[in-house]
Amino acid sequence: MTTQTQTAQGQAARGSAAGAAIAALLIGAAIIFVTGHVQASTLHDAAHDVRHATGFPCH
Repeated sequence: MTTQTQTAQGQAARGSAAGAAIAALLIGAAIIFVTGHVQASTLHDAAHDVRHATGFPCH
């Protein structure tokens, strides 16, 4: 029983880490996507280099 309990806990920890990594990736992609398409001049100036690096046209 001890082996089964430890295996289940290890799988849960890996699943939790994978879920956190996916959530972080989605949040990061959303931030880049939103700032890349916002037309406000302040955000444009702040994200100018990021837009060029990711291929968003801004001129």
